[in-house]
Amino acid sequence: MASSVSADGYLGLNGAISESQTKKLTDLPAELLEHILCFPLLSHDDICNASCTCKRLRDVCHGRGKVWGHQYRLRWPRLQKYYRHNECCDWLREYRTRHTVGLQIRLTVESISKRFFTEVPCVGQVLGDSFAEIQSLGAPEHFCEDELLFILNSDKWKSLTLKYYAKKILYFLRQQNILRSLKLFLEQSPVQQSALEGAVLVDQYCNPLAEITVASISDQLEEITDKVQKMLRIKNPSHPSLRGAPGRFLFFSPSMHLNDLELQRQAVCVLNCVLYEQLQYKGNELDYYNPLNSYIHQVIQRHTGIPISLSVLYMMLARRLGVQLEPVNFPNHFLLRWCQKPNGEDIYDFVYIDAFGKGKQLTAKECEYLIGHQVTADYYSAISTTEVLLRMVGNLLNIGKRGEGNEKSYQLLRDSLDLYLTINPDNVQYLLLQARLYFHLGIWPEKVLDILQHIQALDPSQHGAVGYLVQHTLEHIQHKKQPVQPEVKRRSAAEHVDVRYAAGLVMKHKRSGYNCVIYGWDPKCTMSQEWISTMRVNQLSSGADQPFYNVLVQDGTCRYAAQENLEPHEDPLEIGHPEVGRYFSEFSNTHYVANEELETRYPEDMSETLLAWTKNNYDN
Repeated sequence: MASSVSADGYLGLNGAISESQTKKLTDLPAELLEHILCFPLLSHDDICNASCTCKRLRDVCHGRGKVWGHQYRLRWPRLQKYYRHNECCDWLREYRTRHTVGLQIRLTVESISKRFFTEVPCVGQVLGDSFAEIQSLGAPEHFCEDELLFILNSDKWKSLTLKYYAKKILYFLRQQNILRSLKLFLEQSPVQQSALEGAVLVDQYCNPLAEITVASISDQLEEITDKVQKMLRIKNPSHPSLRGAPGRFLFFSPSMHLNDLELQRQAVCVLNCVLYEQLQYKGNELDYYNPLNSYIHQVIQRHTGIPISLSVLYMMLARRLGVQLEPVNFPNHFLLRWCQKPNGEDIYDFVYIDAFGKGKQLTAKECEYLIGHQVTADYYSAISTTEVLLRMVGNLLNIGKRGEGNEKSYQLLRDSLDLYLTINPDNVQYLLLQARLYFHLGIWPEKVLDILQHIQALDPSQHGAVGYLVQHTLEHIQHKKQPVQPEVKRRSAAEHVDVRYAAGLVMKHKRSGYNCVIYGWDPKCTMSQEWISTMRVNQLSSGADQPFYNVLVQDGTCRYAAQENLEPHEDPLEIGHPEVGRYFSEFSNTHYVANEELETRYPEDMSETLLAWTKNNYDN
């Protein structure tokens, strides 16, 4: 019997193919095609190829559609916070722009290593032309930052040099944005300026790679305020600061305050109880000069600080409870004052709060006992938010000047000088310090000249110090115009026959016990006689007449170690030094691999590094 195909397209008895089996992929509804093309394993190349096959798929993959939106979110998830939910935009254009910016950023980062290797890195000095190209693309700044973060978060032990410079660029870019925010903040009227916002800006500038925001700090203050109000509800259920919807508390705005002094006392008493007894906040007497004591996010995280940082925290919490406290720039010990009489003006109309001393309340006379001498009434006056920031940054400046002369202390000094001179740009003392610091570090001579010119205009009496620095800075600029070929050290040279170790080896110091990695060597000690005498090099069995090695130490220092004091590490480990990426491209579990710049200077060391590690591993 003959078979036939039914009207609805099912297979007939003669085996004919139905209509439903002849349909193509492109006959599917657009929504289903979009769903298929959003499959996680498909890359942007796959989508491009699919859209080139026919008009139907090209239409489905249009720029404003779901497919490219999915590709964009899949590849750059951190950027989603910059778009509204279900926002309609040209995702294909966004994708292309972000991709182009990423390529340009990588080219910029890769090119910096050659310029930086022989100098102390100063990102702002060399970024101009490269970032002008990126800015010409018309892309938002967060595209640049996202690519830098992408580089930093890639394989832990790979691309160390790329990460090293990406980190420096990200540090620089974020600081520039924070400085712009600080300038806008300073343009506000004094009544609009919040000490908390100012403290956060200082914190952000000194820690630009940390995720610190006013919103996150405010959320943590609300948690503390919540604890205070819960305890206050037990002591006085009708306290005005508790008014609000059930289960919700009323946070007073800075313009609102409690008029009744007894109600204020209740709030302050409970605040002290929660802050110092329950949460165990305290002044850091044992490590007073640690810069972490000045950063508001660290104060909240570690529950410790110095007088000014604890005072800012205390003042902000008190205001949320309706108690208005004012900052007092008391010498050597920052305080808060609390008015006890309506429209109080005399210094004896106030109680002074020592946030460093667990909220202790002092009279004017008792304040003098803190510092051991008398002061004039001017020191008891309230100060502005700008003056609070100057005092806060001044503390960081002093810590930087007290530092050990390593990169960390120099960075703190540079950051705090930037902040201070943004707030007070005509301070000749600190302008001269900034010029001297840059001159000492040998960085950005063109900026040194700009600073010196500004100093001369402000204070012509500084012509002696200015003239000296101008002369030597011009000599530095002239010297830089004469390119010097890097010294190449070959192990095969006769004068290097005694050099036993090579760049990239992870070593251990026999006497001091520290772990380190070699990034350079000399066949004999090249330091001055004064250094040789100070370090007692002549007491070594071979004295100064032996190879010495430049090493990066686990504790973040750089040292110059004698060969007889070093030995290969039995179990090589990663060296957590901030400068590792400047010299090495990766850590291979056993040793560090020299980057192109270091290998140029020690062209025969890489093979020696592998040989030395293999021999040491075999002997063990």
